[in-house]
Amino acid sequence: MSLAPIAVAMSGGVDSSTVAAMLRAEGRQVIGLTMQLWNQRRLAGHDGMPEAVTGRCCSLDDVYDARRVAETLRIPYYVVNQERRFEDEVVRPFISEYLSGRTPIPCSLCNNHLKFDQLLITARQIGAEQLATGHYARVEFDASRARWLLRRPSDLGKDQTYFLFGLTQEQLSRTLFPLGNLRKSEVRELARQHGLALAEKPDSQEICFVPGGDYKQFIDAYLAEQGESLPDTSGDMVTSNGEVIGTHPGIHNFTVGQRKGLGVATGSPLYVLEIKGSQRQVVVGSGDELYSKTLRARRLNWIAMNDDDLPQPMRVSVKIRNRHEPAPAVIEKTGNDEVLATFDQPQRAVTPGQAAVFYDGDVVVGGGWIV
Repeated sequence: MSLAPIAVAMSGGVDSSTVAAMLRAEGRQVIGLTMQLWNQRRLAGHDGMPEAVTGRCCSLDDVYDARRVAETLRIPYYVVNQERRFEDEVVRPFISEYLSGRTPIPCSLCNNHLKFDQLLITARQIGAEQLATGHYARVEFDASRARWLLRRPSDLGKDQTYFLFGLTQEQLSRTLFPLGNLRKSEVRELARQHGLALAEKPDSQEICFVPGGDYKQFIDAYLAEQGESLPDTSGDMVTSNGEVIGTHPGIHNFTVGQRKGLGVATGSPLYVLEIKGSQRQVVVGSGDELYSKTLRARRLNWIAMNDDDLPQPMRVSVKIRNRHEPAPAVIEKTGNDEVLATFDQPQRAVTPGQAAVFYDGDVVVGGGWIV
């Protein structure tokens, strides 16, 4: 009896391409799927945006690379156009969050709303019950909990579980992460062994739809293209005790922890401590004031347990940004869809709009959005 086909989310990078080659070598029937999400040439050269766009994931060049890999492996390959949905569910919320004084994570929104939603639907439509991706993570079923678990990978330097905290039990049950027990160097070697021309292709960097990586320029150019005016979010720059020390051109120009480009000069370094969107204030202070002992997170998703399984405070490690080392803390419910995390040691630059992901060892307990 032949095994059911597996769909592979092919981004055009070395990781997902190697996944397709690994499964093909195992004798599996593999079908390649690539999501066309954003035309990266769309705003190139617009209002100061760079003409050339390189080093971004999900580009048109990546689509071509994925197709070439599929041809090399002799597997069926399809492009799933989701540009409109990506714009509505990722790009516009990204802009709205910045204009409200928060710092969003578009990769998590894309994973939750598109990659592990639409691709699983498409996979089933073409006869594949499972979707394999090139993410560095592990998934397994825990019979004692009767739940699918998301675990950190062997190569912690490539850990992508922070961006995957929003996955549901149904999505995890149909997802494979074949690279979870491999290191990046091993993946590149496998790519060479399988004769993949992109074995040495660099990893993509930064936000896929922001040419040049300047999100402020992107917001200006996008709104101009749409015929929309940039809302006036200018206001006062104040200290933590409320003293006005200057003005700023708009809250979307700042993020928590920022030091450069504040537009004010004092005798000691100042950092952005908080952005009060409703008051259009940017609060600044010393580096010591940038540390917080607590955070609140809402819009929670629990993976290792049901929502009702947190009646008592729970000791976990909390990761507050992708490059942050999970820090010991206690989480406790403070509402139907809210938790309070109290850290053992204060953490630097806790940023609203970012995710807080909770770990028990290498298991992702769940996560939510910092408010």
